[in-house]
Amino acid sequence: MIDYDSMSFNELISGQIMRALTDHDPQFGELSHDQVANRVTRYCFMGALAKINGLSFFPKVAEFCDGSLHACCDPTVLTRGLFSPLSITGDKLIVAVANPWSPLPEEYLAPRFPELELVKVVTLASEISRAIESVATNSGPSRSELEAIDVEDSDDGIRDFDVTTEHSEPMAQLVATVMAEAVKSRASDIHFKVEKESFYYAYRVDGDIGHKVEIPMKLKDRLDAFLLNLMKLPTEIRATAPGISGRFTISYFHRPIDIRYERHRTYRGYHITMRLLDKSNINVTLGKGTLAFDEETLFELNKVMKVPAGIIVMSGPTGSGKSTTLNAILRELNRPDVNILTLENPVEDEVPGITHCDLKSPKEFKPMIASFMRSDPDIILMGEVRDIESAELAIEAAVTGHKVLTTIHTPRASQIIERFEQLGVERWKIAQTLKAACAQRLVKLLCPYCKEAAPGISEHDRRTFNLDDSWASIPVFSAKSGGCAECRNSGYSGRTAILEIIPITPKTSDMLSKGEISPYDLEIKIQQEGKLPNLRRSGLRLLREGKTDIDAIAKVIDMTYTDE
Repeated sequence: MIDYDSMSFNELISGQIMRALTDHDPQFGELSHDQVANRVTRYCFMGALAKINGLSFFPKVAEFCDGSLHACCDPTVLTRGLFSPLSITGDKLIVAVANPWSPLPEEYLAPRFPELELVKVVTLASEISRAIESVATNSGPSRSELEAIDVEDSDDGIRDFDVTTEHSEPMAQLVATVMAEAVKSRASDIHFKVEKESFYYAYRVDGDIGHKVEIPMKLKDRLDAFLLNLMKLPTEIRATAPGISGRFTISYFHRPIDIRYERHRTYRGYHITMRLLDKSNINVTLGKGTLAFDEETLFELNKVMKVPAGIIVMSGPTGSGKSTTLNAILRELNRPDVNILTLENPVEDEVPGITHCDLKSPKEFKPMIASFMRSDPDIILMGEVRDIESAELAIEAAVTGHKVLTTIHTPRASQIIERFEQLGVERWKIAQTLKAACAQRLVKLLCPYCKEAAPGISEHDRRTFNLDDSWASIPVFSAKSGGCAECRNSGYSGRTAILEIIPITPKTSDMLSKGEISPYDLEIKIQQEGKLPNLRRSGLRLLREGKTDIDAIAKVIDMTYTDE
């Protein structure tokens, strides 16, 4: 795989690039993929990308950028996506891109310029940055003028740890290599574990922990100390605290990525889990990417978003994409006439126009919410309901006419009400304020390059997962054992979200308050009606469409029973 100028290309595209470079200069045919970045000039490399895609290459475009086109664009999105609208010629919008294969320019610009045909030209990533900066603002002091102002140096923060540069210190180089590979693999977590006779790390990609990579045992204390130092925590804390939480930021090709750190003591040493919050890879657009829900789910989700006040709760296990979906909902609700405040730990996805607040410690929760209520909010996002205090504050906010979005850990949507009761909230309170109970899962998708066809589901699996006999003849697909190069030998490539929604209507709310119906009875009633999105039905729909297999579904949904 070729990594060049903040862009990564898979094996297939890397092969095409190498052939184009070799056609230009036969000497390039002798280069390995990791030598390209240092041996091929930017002009030559970008020219090859343009040639492969049949596009024109313009090394200088910043001077031709029409600043008025940026009025409806977020410069952060343009910078991260390495593209910029340049000008309008007739019915065509000329767009400069650094990565011709990226779908982001079309996805982002098409809705903003619906009547224009997008025509792409290839240019340098640095030229796109120049184009964006040249039209970013023409009022007030420039960025360089502001940077030139001398202020007292009070560097309370931690400088980003650059993982894409060479480090002279071996431990720094080890950590940089591990983290760079994690970002490249789009891992959600990195695990470091000390066991009786081994010390190793592993990545969680698409929900699964991959193979273990062993590290010499003698390095465990040095690595532990290095990571604590990144967060400016004293090394002595290892012996005094059973659990250590922290955060730091790494830089991957000048792209900041937040790392949420958690360490706890084990019998043989320690276990470190680091969650990667790579905001550039977060796809938070409803109906697209990871959140490509079917039309039925999108319709019901849009109905939920129309509720003027009350609580919308998203449930599911850790890593099921609850926060991502809520952020996507916030983007849909974000308008100039609406004041949206969020309280998160940590802030995972900054949305322009929304006030994000970072919860530094649990003690800040109550005063922050109290401050929120006096800040004239229309919509409040609470990262998670964890205890009686946060549950009651969410209800108080909803009772006073606010729309509240939050998450909670329950296996099923109907158990959200019971979870609030376990925390100490009376049922009538939650029944009167809860407007929608949602449950979400992320299902692995089969690799389109190597998935294998099967004539149907075996009798054993039909009995195990309560599937009727029609599944014996429905064509399905399964993951290839050992996968292929495109899916990193896993058989799967990416995940998609499926959602279950239980709306709480005024009539349902009254029945729940009076005890005339239990949350479970309500779930069964809605399932039998078959009108609302349901986890089991959505999973089987993906199976029928050949997008996943029964093993991937059974891993995230309990398929061993059915109440329908």
